[in-house]
Amino acid sequence: MTDDPGMEDVAAALLVSMSMFRRRMRQVPVQEELTLPETAALSRLDRSGPTTASAMARAEQISPQSMGATLGALESRGLVDRRPDPEDGRRVVLSVTEAGRALLRDKRTARIRQIAQVLAGEFTPEEQRHLMAAAPLIERLAQSI
Repeated sequence: MTDDPGMEDVAAALLVSMSMFRRRMRQVPVQEELTLPETAALSRLDRSGPTTASAMARAEQISPQSMGATLGALESRGLVDRRPDPEDGRRVVLSVTEAGRALLRDKRTARIRQIAQVLAGEFTPEEQRHLMAAAPLIERLAQSI
């Protein structure tokens, strides 16, 4: 008899723990300058590069109208820039401005500090090493789904 958990047990434990982590990250604000949809849109543009509003709406699984409103709010604050698509002048391509990147960096830095403070205060060095070892595996799992 083995002590190894079954794959469904591992999957269930990861799903519960990652869902709880994500929910808590949403509940505990770091900076209230951006709404959740604005943060998601700005982060996607930063990660994926310039794209159209319709492509972003599909990727975020929201309506084009909702994405348009979100992008309009980001653009009005100078966080997103709109330019004609060089390949098709009828379309508009959006990209993150330097101000948008700076805001994302500040938000990520604040979130990292928040998590680091909890890790330092409530986790042993051995537990911290386990979490560090698990991080790339969780990332690989996310990319493979």
